[in-house]
Amino acid sequence: MSKPIIAIVGRPNVGKSTLFNSLAGERISIVQDTPGVTRDRIYADCEWLNRSFTLIDTGGIEPESKDIILKSMREQAQIAIDTADLILFMTDVRQGLTDADSKVADMLRRSGKPVALIVNKVDDFTKYMPDVYEFYNLGIGEPIPVSASSKVGVGDMLEKICEMLPEREGENAVDDRPRIAIIGKPNVGKSSIVNRLIGQNRVIVSDIAGTTRDAVDTVVKYHKREYVFIDTAGLRRKSHVKEEIERFSVIRAVAAVERADVVMLVIDAADGITEQDAKIAGVAHDRGKGILVVVNKWDLVEKDTGTMKEMQEKIRGVLSFLSYADIIFISTLTGQRFLKIYEEIDMIMANQNLRISTGVLNEIMTEAVAMKQPPSDKGKRLKLFYITQVAVKPPTFVIFVNSKELMHFSYSRYIENRIRETFGFKGTSIRFIIRERKE
Repeated sequence: MSKPIIAIVGRPNVGKSTLFNSLAGERISIVQDTPGVTRDRIYADCEWLNRSFTLIDTGGIEPESKDIILKSMREQAQIAIDTADLILFMTDVRQGLTDADSKVADMLRRSGKPVALIVNKVDDFTKYMPDVYEFYNLGIGEPIPVSASSKVGVGDMLEKICEMLPEREGENAVDDRPRIAIIGKPNVGKSSIVNRLIGQNRVIVSDIAGTTRDAVDTVVKYHKREYVFIDTAGLRRKSHVKEEIERFSVIRAVAAVERADVVMLVIDAADGITEQDAKIAGVAHDRGKGILVVVNKWDLVEKDTGTMKEMQEKIRGVLSFLSYADIIFISTLTGQRFLKIYEEIDMIMANQNLRISTGVLNEIMTEAVAMKQPPSDKGKRLKLFYITQVAVKPPTFVIFVNSKELMHFSYSRYIENRIRETFGFKGTSIRFIIRERKE
Protein backbone atom coordinates (compact mmCIF):
# COMPACT_ATOMS: atom_id res chain seq x y z
CA MET A 1 0.00 0.00 0.00
CA SER A 2 1.61 3.25 -1.06
CA LYS A 3 1.40 6.42 0.96
CA PRO A 4 0.38 9.72 -0.66
CA ILE A 5 3.29 12.14 -1.06
CA ILE A 6 2.99 15.76 0.11
CA ALA A 7 5.62 18.34 -0.92
CA ILE A 8 6.13 21.65 0.91
CA VAL A 9 7.16 24.34 -1.58
CA GLY A 10 7.52 28.12 -1.54
CA ARG A 11 10.07 30.91 -1.67
CA PRO A 12 13.17 30.66 0.53
CA ASN A 13 12.78 31.64 4.19
CA VAL A 14 8.98 31.40 4.53
CA GLY A 15 9.25 28.64 7.18
CA LYS A 16 9.02 25.43 5.13
CA SER A 17 11.60 23.58 7.21
CA THR A 18 10.03 24.75 10.48
CA LEU A 19 6.66 23.35 9.38
CA PHE A 20 8.32 20.17 8.13
CA ASN A 21 10.05 19.64 11.48
CA SER A 22 6.91 20.27 13.52
CA LEU A 23 4.95 17.76 11.39
CA ALA A 24 7.77 15.21 11.34
CA GLY A 25 8.10 15.55 15.10
CA GLU A 26 11.86 15.99 15.14
CA ARG A 27 14.44 18.48 13.96
CA ILE A 28 15.48 17.07 10.60
CA SER A 29 15.88 20.09 8.33
CA ILE A 30 18.34 22.85 9.13
CA VAL A 31 16.32 25.91 10.09
CA GLN A 32 18.14 29.19 9.70
CA ASP A 33 17.15 32.74 8.82
CA THR A 34 19.18 32.75 5.63
CA PRO A 35 17.31 32.31 2.36
CA GLY A 36 18.29 29.08 0.65
CA VAL A 37 19.64 27.32 3.73
CA THR A 38 17.63 24.11 3.21
CA ARG A 39 20.04 22.62 0.72
CA ASP A 40 18.94 19.10 1.39
CA ARG A 41 15.48 17.95 0.56
CA ILE A 42 14.46 15.60 3.30
CA TYR A 43 11.45 13.33 3.63
CA ALA A 44 9.60 11.95 6.65
CA ASP A 45 6.68 9.62 7.27
CA CYS A 46 3.82 11.36 9.09
CA GLU A 47 0.42 10.33 10.39
CA TRP A 48 -2.69 12.31 11.29
CA LEU A 49 -6.15 10.92 12.13
CA ASN A 50 -5.23 7.46 10.77
CA ARG A 51 -4.04 8.93 7.45
CA SER A 52 -0.35 8.36 6.79
CA PHE A 53 1.65 10.23 4.18
CA THR A 54 5.22 10.96 3.16
CA LEU A 55 6.24 14.60 3.58
CA ILE A 56 8.96 16.18 1.42
CA ASP A 57 10.80 19.36 2.38
CA THR A 58 12.23 21.29 -0.59
CA GLY A 59 14.70 24.07 -1.15
CA GLY A 60 13.07 27.45 -1.74
CA ILE A 61 11.91 28.40 -5.22
CA GLU A 62 13.36 31.61 -6.62
CA PRO A 63 11.53 31.81 -9.97
CA GLU A 64 13.92 34.22 -11.69
CA SER A 65 17.24 33.58 -9.97
CA LYS A 66 20.42 33.09 -12.06
CA ASP A 67 22.31 31.92 -8.95
CA ILE A 68 23.40 28.34 -9.66
CA ILE A 69 22.38 26.91 -6.28
CA LEU A 70 18.97 28.63 -6.27
CA LYS A 71 18.47 27.53 -9.87
CA SER A 72 19.10 23.90 -8.98
CA MET A 73 16.85 24.27 -5.94
CA ARG A 74 14.13 25.41 -8.33
CA GLU A 75 14.69 22.26 -10.40
CA GLN A 76 14.66 20.20 -7.21
CA ALA A 77 11.35 21.75 -6.14
CA GLN A 78 9.94 21.04 -9.63
CA ILE A 79 10.76 17.36 -9.18
CA ALA A 80 9.02 17.40 -5.79
CA ILE A 81 5.96 18.97 -7.47
CA ASP A 82 6.00 16.30 -10.24
CA THR A 83 6.30 13.57 -7.62
CA ALA A 84 3.71 14.79 -5.12
CA ASP A 85 0.01 13.97 -4.79
CA LEU A 86 -0.60 17.22 -2.91
CA ILE A 87 1.42 20.44 -2.63
CA LEU A 88 1.59 22.68 0.44
CA PHE A 89 2.41 26.15 -0.93
CA MET A 90 3.88 28.22 1.90
CA THR A 91 3.85 32.00 2.05
CA ASP A 92 4.81 34.49 4.76
CA VAL A 93 2.18 36.86 6.22
CA ARG A 94 4.87 39.27 7.47
CA GLN A 95 6.49 39.72 4.07
CA GLY A 96 3.04 39.92 2.50
CA LEU A 97 2.17 38.85 -1.03
CA THR A 98 5.22 39.16 -3.31
CA ASP A 99 5.74 38.98 -7.05
CA ALA A 100 7.74 35.78 -6.52
CA ASP A 101 4.74 34.20 -4.73
CA SER A 102 2.58 34.90 -7.79
CA LYS A 103 5.19 33.27 -10.06
CA VAL A 104 5.37 30.19 -7.83
CA ALA A 105 1.54 30.06 -7.83
CA ASP A 106 1.59 30.07 -11.66
CA MET A 107 4.10 27.21 -11.65
CA LEU A 108 1.84 25.22 -9.29
CA ARG A 109 -1.28 25.95 -11.31
CA ARG A 110 0.41 24.52 -14.41
CA SER A 111 1.24 21.31 -12.50
CA GLY A 112 -2.49 20.50 -12.25
CA LYS A 113 -1.88 19.07 -8.75
CA PRO A 114 -4.10 19.89 -5.74
CA VAL A 115 -2.57 22.78 -3.78
CA ALA A 116 -3.16 23.84 -0.16
CA LEU A 117 -2.19 27.50 0.34
CA ILE A 118 -0.51 27.93 3.74
CA VAL A 119 0.09 31.42 5.16
CA ASN A 120 2.81 31.09 7.83
CA LYS A 121 3.96 33.21 10.79
CA VAL A 122 0.38 34.04 11.87
CA ASP A 123 1.27 34.04 15.60
CA ASP A 124 -1.67 36.28 16.50
CA PHE A 125 -4.89 35.64 14.55
CA THR A 126 -6.55 38.91 15.61
CA LYS A 127 -3.58 40.95 14.46
CA TYR A 128 -2.71 39.16 11.20
CA MET A 129 -6.01 37.84 9.77
CA PRO A 130 -6.69 40.98 7.64
CA ASP A 131 -3.26 40.41 6.01
CA VAL A 132 -4.05 36.72 5.41
CA TYR A 133 -7.04 37.64 3.19
CA GLU A 134 -4.64 39.35 0.75
CA PHE A 135 -3.43 35.87 -0.31
CA TYR A 136 -6.81 35.12 -1.93
CA ASN A 137 -5.36 37.21 -4.79
CA LEU A 138 -3.13 34.26 -5.76
CA GLY A 139 -6.27 32.51 -7.05
CA ILE A 140 -5.35 29.06 -5.75
CA GLY A 141 -7.93 28.63 -3.04
CA GLU A 142 -8.55 29.59 0.54
CA PRO A 143 -5.46 30.61 2.56
CA ILE A 144 -4.88 28.48 5.70
CA PRO A 145 -3.27 30.57 8.50
CA VAL A 146 -0.67 28.83 10.70
CA SER A 147 2.33 29.54 12.85
CA ALA A 148 4.79 26.70 12.17
CA SER A 149 7.10 27.71 15.02
CA SER A 150 4.39 27.84 17.74
CA LYS A 151 2.19 25.19 16.01
CA VAL A 152 -0.85 27.48 16.06
CA GLY A 153 -3.45 26.35 13.47
CA VAL A 154 -1.45 23.25 12.50
CA GLY A 155 -4.25 20.85 13.56
CA ASP A 156 -6.83 22.66 11.40
CA MET A 157 -4.35 22.68 8.51
CA LEU A 158 -3.78 18.90 8.81
CA GLU A 159 -7.53 18.26 8.78
CA LYS A 160 -7.90 20.22 5.55
CA ILE A 161 -4.88 18.44 4.03
CA CYS A 162 -6.33 14.99 4.88
CA GLU A 163 -9.60 15.97 3.17
CA MET A 164 -7.64 16.91 0.03
CA LEU A 165 -5.54 13.73 -0.10
CA PRO A 166 -6.45 11.23 -2.80
CA GLU A 167 -7.92 7.96 -1.57
CA ARG A 168 -5.07 5.60 -2.31
CA GLU A 169 -5.53 3.03 0.44
CA GLY A 170 -5.85 -0.40 -1.10
CA GLU A 171 -4.76 0.88 -4.51
CA ASN A 172 -2.84 -2.35 -5.13
CA ALA A 173 -5.16 -4.60 -3.11
CA VAL A 174 -6.48 -6.47 -6.14
CA ASP A 175 -3.22 -6.33 -8.09
CA ASP A 176 -1.00 -9.15 -6.87
CA ARG A 177 1.65 -8.71 -9.56
CA PRO A 178 5.12 -8.13 -8.08
CA ARG A 179 6.03 -4.42 -8.35
CA ILE A 180 9.76 -3.84 -8.72
CA ALA A 181 11.33 -0.38 -8.40
CA ILE A 182 14.66 0.00 -10.18
CA ILE A 183 16.67 2.61 -8.30
CA GLY A 184 20.23 3.87 -8.30
CA LYS A 185 22.33 6.85 -9.28
CA PRO A 186 21.92 8.40 -12.73
CA ASN A 187 23.56 6.59 -15.67
CA VAL A 188 23.95 3.16 -14.04
CA GLY A 189 21.75 1.60 -16.73
CA LYS A 190 18.33 1.43 -15.04
CA SER A 191 16.37 2.06 -18.25
CA SER A 192 18.61 -0.32 -20.21
CA ILE A 193 17.76 -3.07 -17.73
CA VAL A 194 14.03 -2.49 -18.30
CA ASN A 195 14.50 -2.44 -22.08
CA ARG A 196 16.47 -5.69 -21.97
CA LEU A 197 13.85 -7.34 -19.73
CA ILE A 198 11.08 -6.27 -22.11
CA GLY A 199 12.75 -7.83 -25.17
CA GLN A 200 9.78 -8.92 -27.28
CA ASN A 201 7.62 -9.64 -24.22
CA ARG A 202 6.21 -6.15 -23.93
CA VAL A 203 2.64 -6.20 -22.64
CA ILE A 204 2.00 -2.58 -21.71
CA VAL A 205 3.97 0.56 -21.06
CA SER A 206 1.53 2.76 -19.24
CA ASP A 207 1.50 6.27 -17.86
CA ILE A 208 -1.41 5.68 -15.52
CA ALA A 209 -2.76 9.02 -14.32
CA GLY A 210 -1.81 9.77 -10.75
CA THR A 211 0.45 6.75 -10.36
CA THR A 212 3.44 7.40 -12.58
CA ARG A 213 4.84 10.35 -10.65
CA ASP A 214 7.94 10.71 -12.78
CA ALA A 215 8.43 6.98 -13.17
CA VAL A 216 7.31 4.73 -16.01
CA ASP A 217 5.49 1.47 -15.27
CA THR A 218 6.38 -1.38 -17.59
CA VAL A 219 4.61 -4.74 -17.43
CA VAL A 220 6.73 -7.71 -18.48
CA LYS A 221 5.45 -11.29 -18.82
CA TYR A 222 7.84 -14.14 -17.97
CA HIS A 223 6.81 -17.81 -17.53
CA LYS A 224 3.11 -16.84 -17.52
CA ARG A 225 3.63 -14.38 -14.64
CA GLU A 226 3.44 -10.59 -14.99
CA TYR A 227 5.95 -8.27 -13.30
CA VAL A 228 5.52 -4.50 -13.06
CA PHE A 229 8.85 -2.66 -13.31
CA ILE A 230 8.94 0.93 -12.06
CA ASP A 231 11.84 2.67 -13.79
CA THR A 232 12.71 5.96 -12.12
CA ALA A 233 13.50 8.50 -14.83
CA GLY A 234 17.00 9.88 -15.25
CA LEU A 235 17.83 13.52 -14.64
CA ARG A 236 16.28 16.05 -16.98
CA ARG A 237 19.35 18.18 -16.87
CA LYS A 238 22.68 17.59 -15.22
CA SER A 239 23.27 20.15 -12.52
CA HIS A 240 26.63 21.86 -12.19
CA VAL A 241 26.37 21.41 -8.45
CA LYS A 242 27.26 17.79 -7.85
CA GLU A 243 25.45 17.26 -4.56
CA GLU A 244 22.18 18.42 -6.12
CA ILE A 245 22.18 15.25 -8.26
CA GLU A 246 22.00 13.19 -5.08
CA ARG A 247 18.86 14.93 -3.96
CA PHE A 248 17.16 14.44 -7.32
CA SER A 249 17.89 10.73 -7.10
CA VAL A 250 16.81 10.31 -3.49
CA ILE A 251 13.43 11.98 -3.97
CA ARG A 252 12.69 9.92 -7.07
CA ALA A 253 13.75 6.83 -5.17
CA VAL A 254 11.39 7.62 -2.27
CA ALA A 255 8.43 7.94 -4.66
CA ALA A 256 9.26 4.73 -6.55
CA VAL A 257 10.09 2.68 -3.44
CA GLU A 258 6.81 3.74 -1.85
CA ARG A 259 4.89 1.86 -4.56
CA ALA A 260 7.12 -1.20 -4.86
CA ASP A 261 7.23 -4.66 -3.27
CA VAL A 262 10.83 -5.31 -4.28
CA VAL A 263 13.59 -2.77 -4.85
CA MET A 264 16.47 -3.42 -7.26
CA LEU A 265 19.41 -1.23 -6.32
CA VAL A 266 21.57 -0.91 -9.44
CA ILE A 267 25.29 -0.22 -9.01
CA ASP A 268 27.73 0.59 -11.81
CA ALA A 269 30.50 -2.07 -11.81
CA ALA A 270 33.06 0.49 -13.00
CA ASP A 271 32.26 3.07 -10.28
CA GLY A 272 31.72 0.54 -7.51
CA ILE A 273 29.56 1.18 -4.45
CA THR A 274 29.17 4.77 -3.23
CA GLU A 275 27.72 6.51 -0.20
CA GLN A 276 24.82 7.63 -2.31
CA ASP A 277 23.95 4.03 -3.15
CA ALA A 278 23.82 3.41 0.61
CA LYS A 279 21.53 6.42 1.06
CA ILE A 280 19.12 5.15 -1.59
CA ALA A 281 19.26 1.58 -0.23
CA GLY A 282 18.49 2.97 3.24
CA VAL A 283 15.19 4.36 1.91
CA ALA A 284 14.13 0.85 0.82
CA HIS A 285 15.40 -0.79 4.03
CA ASP A 286 13.57 1.73 6.25
CA ARG A 287 10.33 0.97 4.43
CA GLY A 288 10.72 -2.79 4.85
CA LYS A 289 10.83 -3.58 1.13
CA GLY A 290 12.37 -6.64 -0.48
CA ILE A 291 15.86 -5.76 -1.76
CA LEU A 292 18.11 -7.09 -4.52
CA VAL A 293 21.51 -5.53 -5.25
CA VAL A 294 22.37 -5.64 -8.97
CA VAL A 295 25.87 -4.84 -10.21
CA ASN A 296 25.48 -3.75 -13.86
CA LYS A 297 28.08 -3.41 -16.68
CA TRP A 298 30.03 -6.39 -15.31
CA ASP A 299 31.29 -7.07 -18.86
CA LEU A 300 33.34 -3.85 -18.70
CA VAL A 301 35.38 -4.92 -15.67
CA GLU A 302 38.77 -6.59 -16.07
CA LYS A 303 38.58 -9.72 -13.97
CA ASP A 304 40.79 -12.25 -12.27
CA THR A 305 39.80 -15.10 -9.93
CA GLY A 306 39.00 -12.87 -6.93
CA THR A 307 37.34 -9.86 -8.64
CA MET A 308 33.72 -10.79 -7.90
CA LYS A 309 34.46 -11.74 -4.28
CA GLU A 310 36.35 -8.48 -3.78
CA MET A 311 33.43 -6.44 -5.18
CA GLN A 312 30.95 -8.32 -2.98
CA GLU A 313 33.03 -7.57 0.12
CA LYS A 314 33.17 -3.85 -0.75
CA ILE A 315 29.39 -3.74 -1.27
CA ARG A 316 28.75 -5.65 1.98
CA GLY A 317 31.05 -3.18 3.78
CA VAL A 318 29.10 -0.11 2.65
CA LEU A 319 25.67 -1.78 2.82
CA SER A 320 26.30 -3.51 6.16
CA PHE A 321 22.61 -3.04 7.12
CA LEU A 322 21.59 -5.12 4.06
CA SER A 323 23.35 -8.35 5.04
CA TYR A 324 20.14 -10.21 4.07
CA ALA A 325 20.15 -8.98 0.43
CA ASP A 326 21.55 -11.01 -2.47
CA ILE A 327 24.09 -9.44 -4.87
CA ILE A 328 24.01 -10.44 -8.54
CA PHE A 329 26.33 -9.38 -11.37
CA ILE A 330 24.77 -8.68 -14.78
CA SER A 331 25.46 -7.05 -18.14
CA THR A 332 22.70 -5.28 -20.07
CA LEU A 333 24.90 -5.43 -23.16
CA THR A 334 25.37 -9.22 -23.23
CA GLY A 335 22.29 -10.25 -21.23
CA GLN A 336 24.57 -12.12 -18.78
CA ARG A 337 22.61 -13.56 -15.78
CA PHE A 338 19.48 -11.60 -16.74
CA LEU A 339 17.04 -14.44 -16.07
CA LYS A 340 18.49 -14.69 -12.54
CA ILE A 341 16.63 -11.40 -11.84
CA TYR A 342 13.24 -13.16 -12.09
CA GLU A 343 14.39 -16.03 -9.84
CA GLU A 344 15.54 -13.55 -7.22
CA ILE A 345 12.31 -11.50 -7.38
CA ASP A 346 10.17 -14.66 -6.95
CA MET A 347 12.30 -15.77 -3.99
CA ILE A 348 12.14 -12.33 -2.31
CA MET A 349 8.34 -12.11 -2.79
CA ALA A 350 7.93 -15.56 -1.21
CA ASN A 351 10.08 -14.54 1.78
CA GLN A 352 8.26 -11.21 2.18
CA ASN A 353 4.98 -13.15 2.50
CA LEU A 354 6.31 -16.02 4.63
CA ARG A 355 4.37 -16.75 7.84
CA ILE A 356 5.75 -18.84 10.70
CA SER A 357 3.56 -20.53 13.28
CA THR A 358 3.70 -19.20 16.84
CA GLY A 359 4.69 -22.60 18.26
CA VAL A 360 7.76 -22.88 16.02
CA LEU A 361 8.79 -19.28 16.76
CA ASN A 362 8.64 -19.87 20.51
CA GLU A 363 10.75 -23.02 20.17
CA ILE A 364 13.42 -21.01 18.31
CA MET A 365 13.32 -18.22 20.93
CA THR A 366 13.49 -20.64 23.91
CA GLU A 367 16.52 -22.36 22.36
CA ALA A 368 18.17 -19.00 21.60
CA VAL A 369 17.68 -17.80 25.21
CA ALA A 370 19.14 -21.08 26.54
CA MET A 371 22.24 -20.65 24.34
CA LYS A 372 22.84 -16.97 25.11
CA GLN A 373 21.63 -15.44 28.35
CA PRO A 374 19.61 -12.21 27.93
CA PRO A 375 21.27 -8.99 29.19
CA SER A 376 20.75 -7.62 32.70
CA ASP A 377 21.11 -4.20 34.30
CA LYS A 378 21.42 -3.38 38.03
CA GLY A 379 20.48 -6.92 38.99
CA LYS A 380 17.37 -7.02 36.77
CA ARG A 381 17.52 -9.51 33.91
CA LEU A 382 15.59 -9.36 30.63
CA LYS A 383 12.96 -12.08 30.32
CA LEU A 384 11.42 -13.04 26.96
CA PHE A 385 7.93 -14.49 27.48
CA TYR A 386 6.47 -15.01 24.04
CA ILE A 387 6.91 -14.26 20.32
CA THR A 388 4.32 -14.20 17.52
CA GLN A 389 4.22 -13.04 13.90
CA VAL A 390 1.70 -10.25 13.30
CA ALA A 391 2.30 -9.16 9.68
CA VAL A 392 4.01 -9.86 6.34
CA LYS A 393 5.65 -7.49 3.80
CA PRO A 394 7.89 -7.18 5.78
CA PRO A 395 7.61 -10.11 8.20
CA THR A 396 6.87 -8.47 11.57
CA PHE A 397 7.14 -10.12 14.99
CA VAL A 398 5.96 -9.03 18.43
CA ILE A 399 8.11 -10.12 21.39
CA PHE A 400 6.63 -9.81 24.90
CA VAL A 401 9.27 -9.04 27.54
CA ASN A 402 9.43 -7.95 31.18
CA SER A 403 11.28 -4.68 30.36
CA LYS A 404 11.64 -2.85 27.03
CA GLU A 405 14.72 -0.99 28.32
CA LEU A 406 16.61 -4.25 28.81
CA MET A 407 15.92 -5.45 25.25
CA HIS A 408 19.12 -4.09 23.68
CA PHE A 409 19.45 -3.77 19.91
CA SER A 410 22.22 -6.39 19.95
CA TYR A 411 19.97 -8.99 21.59
CA SER A 412 17.07 -8.44 19.18
CA ARG A 413 19.64 -8.74 16.35
CA TYR A 414 20.73 -12.06 17.91
CA ILE A 415 17.10 -13.31 17.93
CA GLU A 416 16.73 -12.12 14.31
CA ASN A 417 19.83 -14.08 13.28
CA ARG A 418 18.46 -17.25 14.90
CA ILE A 419 15.15 -16.86 13.01
CA ARG A 420 17.08 -16.24 9.76
CA GLU A 421 19.26 -19.32 10.37
CA THR A 422 16.10 -21.43 10.43
CA PHE A 423 13.93 -19.74 7.79
CA GLY A 424 16.33 -17.66 5.69
CA PHE A 425 14.10 -14.65 4.92
CA LYS A 426 16.60 -13.82 2.17
CA GLY A 427 16.06 -10.49 0.46
CA THR A 428 13.70 -9.04 3.09
CA SER A 429 14.17 -7.11 6.30
CA ILE A 430 12.50 -8.37 9.48
CA ARG A 431 10.74 -6.07 11.95
CA PHE A 432 10.44 -6.55 15.71
CA ILE A 433 7.94 -4.82 17.98
CA ILE A 434 8.87 -5.12 21.66
CA ARG A 435 5.95 -5.11 24.13
CA GLU A 436 6.13 -5.09 27.91
CA ARG A 437 4.09 -7.58 29.91
CA LYS A 438 3.88 -8.10 33.66
CA GLU A 439 5.05 -11.50 34.89
